[in-house]
Amino acid sequence: MADLSVSLSLLALFVLLSEATRKTVTKLFAKTDYCTYVVETISTFQLCACTHELKLLGEVGRIEPQIGLTLTYLISVVHALTFHGAIGNPSSALEHIYRGNLTGRCALARIACQFLGAVFARMVVPYVWALGLSDLHLRHKLFGFKCISPINATLPKAAAVELACAFAVQTAVTHIHNLDEKYRAHVVAAVITALVYAGGSVTGAVFNPALAYSTQFPCSGHTFAEYSFVYWLGPVLGVASSLLLFDKIIPIATGKSSYQNDLDFPFFENKKVV
Repeated sequence: MADLSVSLSLLALFVLLSEATRKTVTKLFAKTDYCTYVVETISTFQLCACTHELKLLGEVGRIEPQIGLTLTYLISVVHALTFHGAIGNPSSALEHIYRGNLTGRCALARIACQFLGAVFARMVVPYVWALGLSDLHLRHKLFGFKCISPINATLPKAAAVELACAFAVQTAVTHIHNLDEKYRAHVVAAVITALVYAGGSVTGAVFNPALAYSTQFPCSGHTFAEYSFVYWLGPVLGVASSLLLFDKIIPIATGKSSYQNDLDFPFFENKKVV
């Protein structure tokens, strides 16, 4: 319980510092394009830093699954409510190009910011663990902060799991755009939590290329190319499959128009950005 309390405090600290930085940046650069990209970097850092700590709790701390899933749900809601227009996922940035909400240049810049935030989190979190704030952190430090690949299946199966997870999240987002805004974060958080429960034992259920680069790629057991196949290609194909099915195949088969292009979860400003 002491380790869990420290980890919860650390999660709160990551979120509070990120939120304070976002608000400061928004005030200082509100009238510039730089604000969008800095917020994207900060928000992705928040996502990755919190996931690093949750991953440590699950893999090294061996907390009860129900506690881990509860924390996954809660932190997913927090991320959705604090991102302030940040996307935090390269696959979703590509979706916004398809829907015309972002230009290609803006989307690529956001993706670069996402990976920058992911790298920053991967660099900073070990320094926090090195402080030895809990026995869990001390044990992890003794082993040099090493981690083992979470992939517990063949690469095609692992990629299929990541694809299915990304497909499920994208499909949920597609179908809740008419839902009251205050419920959207909870619905998507519930979907994410269910997917972590279902696919976590196979790949860790990341379905986010930037997040995977921060939390999974440093682990031993597989090559960069193998991780890329599972954690980059899988999610991108999952999002593309959902878009193809619900925007093209089903409308053609049923004779109905495609889904609207004004999907705005999480709190995405629905205007084309250059």
